[in-house]
Amino acid sequence: MNLLSIDRELARNSYYAATAPRLESFPSLNEAVTADVAIVGGGLAGLSAAIELAERGLQVVLLEANQTGGGASGRNGGQALAGLACDQGEIEAQLGLAEAKRIWAMSLEAVQMIRQRSAQFGIDCEWQSGYLSLATSARKARELQAGAEAMSRHYGFEQRWIDGKELPDWIASPRFAAGLFDAESGHLHPLKYCLGLSLAAKALGVRIYEHSAVTRLEQGQTVRLDTALGSVKAKQVLLAGNVYLQEIAADLAPSLSQRIMPVGTYIACTEHLDAQRLKALIPSRAAVCDTNFVLDYFRPTADQRLLYGGRVSYSTASPRDLKQSMQQRLLTTFPQLQGVKMDYAWGGFVDISMNRAPDFGRLGPNANVYYLQGFSGHGLALTGLAGRVVAEAMVGDAGRFDSFARLRHRPFPGGKLMRMPALVLGMAYYRLKDMF
Repeated sequence: MNLLSIDRELARNSYYAATAPRLESFPSLNEAVTADVAIVGGGLAGLSAAIELAERGLQVVLLEANQTGGGASGRNGGQALAGLACDQGEIEAQLGLAEAKRIWAMSLEAVQMIRQRSAQFGIDCEWQSGYLSLATSARKARELQAGAEAMSRHYGFEQRWIDGKELPDWIASPRFAAGLFDAESGHLHPLKYCLGLSLAAKALGVRIYEHSAVTRLEQGQTVRLDTALGSVKAKQVLLAGNVYLQEIAADLAPSLSQRIMPVGTYIACTEHLDAQRLKALIPSRAAVCDTNFVLDYFRPTADQRLLYGGRVSYSTASPRDLKQSMQQRLLTTFPQLQGVKMDYAWGGFVDISMNRAPDFGRLGPNANVYYLQGFSGHGLALTGLAGRVVAEAMVGDAGRFDSFARLRHRPFPGGKLMRMPALVLGMAYYRLKDMF
């Protein structure tokens, strides 16, 4: 079974799919078409790029192997956060402070884009402002506070420090020692947002084809993409296929797939809770995440549930008893929810890079095939910005795209056969560190 099939099976019991009706489906490609730009991937990055390009007057065709929003874009934790999955120190070490500040500013723009596009296209994505970052020990609290002070000093980014005495006003959990509140970030229903973007792209003239997996890519001055029943010829191509990108681009750039690892992530969602009971857990209704390397994250939903994520897998094997195991994780944070049922539990794959920094670039001798990968579980906001900067590059202004493209990436150690066992051993080390 390939990743796409496993992913589809894992997502069967998704809360998002159950609460976001698809108002429109798109046809499969069954003919030969041409375009200025062809996009592979109907998630947030591909749809964002399609909207940006169409608004600039380009003819765009988008090919999606499944359904729009059917991958990580439509089934994630719903947390739209400033910054990248990696620490800003990684960006500073590679590119210097000035360029790191530029990338940080773009990550803030990424969050703002969600609100702007929701207003522009009338998308009710259940946006809720506020994000709590919580430390699970005194040591981690000191690290969190030092990081906040550095962000204030070097980036002018202010967050509210919450010490242990004040923390019960923010979170009804015995698990945490201190925290930070970020008013700029927030959370939303990602599938509602993604489906809204697909309708906006269609209204702008983007031709969207679902169930149209790319089977072959032929490069040249004009790029040809083949599907089972059709083909697209385009001057430029964007590959925005998450962990499935490697299946398309393997012949073009063998090292590309070696720089990301498919990692399974898992989420559950409770039954409806009494509104006052849910408010008592997180009075601000903010998104919440701990600072552990193997982290837990959770948030209230608009229909008074608690959505909780926090289990990962470094193999393609599907977990057993997912609802039960996620309920146990929930109770470590909120023991007062003993007896609360999990109505939904689901999962899927995200693409993680070695240094957790995003991996953007161009492929081939003509440099007219662009790719976006390696969002590393932190892509709900950043994918939208990625679509914007790649569109800018395609029309001749590559400055912001190249800020990301200059980031260096190393392949996962161990080669094709041993890189997953090596990662499992590495994660065991970080789990031990999280305990202290």
